[in-house]
Amino acid sequence: MKRLGYSPQRPLYRAWQQDPLLVAQWHAKQYPKIVARAKREGALVFFADESGIRSDHHAGTTWAPVGQTPVVKATGARFGFNILSAVNARGHFRFMSVEGSVNGQVFKQFLQRLIAGQTQKIFLIVGGHPSYKARLVKLFVEEHADRIELFFLPPVLS
Repeated sequence: MKRLGYSPQRPLYRAWQQDPLLVAQWHAKQYPKIVARAKREGALVFFADESGIRSDHHAGTTWAPVGQTPVVKATGARFGFNILSAVNARGHFRFMSVEGSVNGQVFKQFLQRLIAGQTQKIFLIVGGHPSYKARLVKLFVEEHADRIELFFLPPVLS
């Protein structure tokens, strides 16, 4: 493979459902409006997302002689957890780890922690995870409209 110009590489993962046109439009039109409004209102713009982490995940590559698959020895005791995080261009970073699934209750707790101690309103840009749109999250955001507002990235194709 090397003689043919190939090398072992880790692939970049992209959502095949993502609509590049919608993303470009959002970036060109919606995002500048959010940033301008945040500046007028003295708010901070954050991006948030969730991610799952597993103890048995293997993302790397390695070389081995042809026909001899490399073996990585690891424990059979596997575990995983989820992380919610929010970051902004000023270097602010907030995160929360949870055992179990990310649902509306967990996301609400994350929002509570995110606004705790903040003197500025937060404009939080999120994706389409169902927990972000849960009824109790909507109610929480409405009750704290002076401290936090959610903005949604363009949806993926169905």
